[in-house]
Amino acid sequence: MTYCVAVRVDQGLVMLSDTRTNAGMDNIARFRKTFTYSIPGERAITLLCSGNLSITQGMKAILSRAIKDSQADPAIETILNCPTMHRVAQIVGDAMRAMQTRYRESIEMGGSGASASVLIAGQRKGGKTRLYLVYSAGNFIEATADTPFFQIGEHKYGKPILDRIIRPETTLEDATRAVLVSMDSTLRSNLSVGMPLDLTVIEAEAFDFRVRTRIEADNEEFAMISEGWSAALRKGFEDLPNVLD
Repeated sequence: MTYCVAVRVDQGLVMLSDTRTNAGMDNIARFRKTFTYSIPGERAITLLCSGNLSITQGMKAILSRAIKDSQADPAIETILNCPTMHRVAQIVGDAMRAMQTRYRESIEMGGSGASASVLIAGQRKGGKTRLYLVYSAGNFIEATADTPFFQIGEHKYGKPILDRIIRPETTLEDATRAVLVSMDSTLRSNLSVGMPLDLTVIEAEAFDFRVRTRIEADNEEFAMISEGWSAALRKGFEDLPNVLD
């Protein structure tokens, strides 16, 4: 399983994913689920993938092949040359639909699930920051001021902190801390989600990545956030009134 989260605030975008993939208790592996694409100063895009690995890898291969082919033929439309982020979501959705059409039946006949989903976050020069959730069928929705974050995979453990903290006016620094706490809560409650983590941050109007890094299990800053959040929760619990008095 997996956990991916993406947040859109006024100051930019924050995306985080784990790297654990399992097909049973004795078949656990590590696969990257965050993929970045950029033309510095023009656009920066992050994709976060969850679900059937063969579907998402195939979808990514379609996108990468188009980018490579466009170097010889600029008429080929890709996520790096299309006119809007909305069109990026359509291109990703078309690639998802192509993979589902080709392989869903055979995957499900083999007893596996073919469902997959993708988060798309980015900004192109001349446009606003955008965040989309693409479903298995290839259709998608966009984040709004009322719904400024999306989660895919094992989302339930990490949702409460996002509900309480994330608003459009939330700073990029606070949004980053919130997604790290959200991931920490998920790591503690679900063994199918695991380190290392991939973190990307896009600052609004920068058209490039402010942060694009991998967080390993021995990362001191993440450990401090995890321990600090645990201590704050324990302190808050101890300060609650005793309803039995």
